Amino acid sequence: MKAYATISSCFYGRSALREGVGSVSSIQATRLRKGMLIKLGNDLLRLLELTHLTPGKGRGYVQARMLNIRSGASADHKFRSEDTVERAVLDDREMQYLYEDGGGYHFMDTENFEQTHMLGDALGNATRYLIPNGLIRVQFYGEEPVGIDLPKTVELKVEDTPPSIKGATASAQIKPATLETGLVVQVPAFINVGDTIRVNTDTGDYQSRV
Repeated sequence: MKAYATISSCFYGRSALREGVGSVSSIQATRLRKGMLIKLGNDLLRLLELTHLTPGKGRGYVQARMLNIRSGASADHKFRSEDTVERAVLDDREMQYLYEDGGGYHFMDTENFEQTHMLGDALGNATRYLIPNGLIRVQFYGEEPVGIDLPKTVELKVEDTPPSIKGATASAQIKPATLETGLVVQVPAFINVGDTIRVNTDTGDYQSRV
């Protein structure tokens, strides 16, 4: 079974969520974690950054920077430690990534062949790991796509990288490489244009040559 790195901090199987699709669960503000999807009013917000603060006087609070999944706008919000927050309950579906155009990134459900798309703002840096025709896990809130799960590693082709330099010292044996998706990673000197490499999707680091 392929392992997946979670963009959202919690991931649910489709069969377990038939009754909970589009619903929310309550969570205390102090338990919020980066990557979670929460609901404030009618907005769905991805938590990008969290800072837990406890002032010398008064109660602690959580300062959050969030991304509105629907509008692409970012916002800051301060939660009191005792606040209860609505966390979106998500359904996940295996889909095939098709292509990107000006309207977003397009995916097809591998079970019923229905297509859906998401804006680049909602996907963030995950777009750098999407390969046409590759299988991916797409997160849904009800019938609305809200994010994706990436595999732990992906294999990408090197499109551009400087040639190796003869006589370079050991400390200089790392160079930048631009991959087929536009992602730039640091690679060993022996990597050449046309090579396929394995990249860690959590860190964006080179793992090995394939």
